[in-house]
Amino acid sequence: MDPRIREHASLLVHDALEVEEGDDVIVKAAPVAEDLVVAVFEALGDVGANPVAQYTNRGGRAIRAYLRAHDGEFETPDHEMALVEEADAHIHIRADANVTETSDVDPEQNSAFQQAQRPILNERLTDDWTLTQYPAPANAQLAEMSTEAYENFVWDAVNKDWDEQEEFQAQMVEILDGAEEVRIVSGDTTDVTMRVADNPTLNDTCSHNVPGGEVFTAPQPDSVEGEVLFDKPVYQQGREVLDARLVFEDGEVVEHSASKNEDVLTEILNTDDGARRLGELGIGMNRDIDRFTYNMLFDEKMGDTVHMAVGRAYEATVGEGNEQNESAVHVDMIVDMSEDSRIEVDGEVVQRDGTFRFEDGFEE
Repeated sequence: MDPRIREHASLLVHDALEVEEGDDVIVKAAPVAEDLVVAVFEALGDVGANPVAQYTNRGGRAIRAYLRAHDGEFETPDHEMALVEEADAHIHIRADANVTETSDVDPEQNSAFQQAQRPILNERLTDDWTLTQYPAPANAQLAEMSTEAYENFVWDAVNKDWDEQEEFQAQMVEILDGAEEVRIVSGDTTDVTMRVADNPTLNDTCSHNVPGGEVFTAPQPDSVEGEVLFDKPVYQQGREVLDARLVFEDGEVVEHSASKNEDVLTEILNTDDGARRLGELGIGMNRDIDRFTYNMLFDEKMGDTVHMAVGRAYEATVGEGNEQNESAVHVDMIVDMSEDSRIEVDGEVVQRDGTFRFEDGFEE
C-alpha cells in the first residue's frame, strides 16, 4: 500500500475527527476507494473504535439503477436514519468508477431524492464528520490527468503542514470577523454584495473537509444583491454546467442562465425555497491546489478564487439571532478572482487579482 494512503487515513482519524476508544464510526465510501477504507479501518482499530462501512449513495451504478427504477415518491428511510443517529462520527470518502454514471437520471428525480435525504444529512451534521477524496482513476480522467499525476496532486493537497496553513488563513478570518458587508467584483460580469454581520468566519484547515484550505461564512439570506457569473464549471448529477449566471434581489435568485445544461441548474434552484438563496461565501487559500479538476472538494480551495453555495448554510457559520438558510442542497460554484477582480470588506479592498493585502505584491 502506498504510504501516503496510511498518512491520509491517520489524518482523518486522528486529526480531522480525533476519534476515541469506543466511538461508533460510519465509513461511507465507494468500492474503488477500498485501499483508503482499509487504512482507515486499521487506524480506527488502533484506537479501539467501532467502524461500519456503508456503500455510498452519492453516485455509481447502484444509485443510478435505483433512481431510474423508482416512481419518484421518495421517503426518508428510517433504518438509515437510525444508523446515523446511533453513530458518533462519520468519514465520507468520495471516489468514482465513472463520474458520469448518473448523467441519464432525470434532474427532477435527483432533486426529489435529495429532498428525502435531507433529514439524514441534517442529523449527520450534528455529529463529528469529515469528507475527503480518494484519487480514483475516473476522477483523474475528469481532471484530465494521469492516475499518477492525480495521486500526487491529491496527496500534496492533503498531506501538508496544516498548522502553517491555519496561520496563513487566520489573517483572512481576522479581516472578516466583525465585518458588516462583503462585495465581490470580477470583470464586468460579477458584482454582488452581501451582509455577513454577526456571522462567524470559520478557518477550514483539516477538519470537516480534507483537504481544507478556505475561510468561509454565511451571508444573511435576504441581503444578497447583484449578479454573479460563475466562470468555472459546475459538475452536478454527472453533468457539466457552464457559465452559470445568477441574479439576486433581496437575497433570492430572480434570474438564472447557463450556456450548457441550464436544466440542471434550474432543478437545483427549484429543489426548495432555500435553494434560491446563498448559504455560504468561501475564499480559497490552498496554494497547493493550483488547477481546476472538476472536483469541488479541491476546486473551492484554490487560491485566486471565491465560491458561493446556493442552499443550506452550515449552522456553525450563523450567528446567534441570525437566520440560517435551510435547504436540502448545498451547491458550490466558483468565480475566478485572478484578474480584474477584487474583494471588498466594508468598503476596503482586501484582495486584488488574487493577492491578499497581507501578501507580498498586493496593490492598493
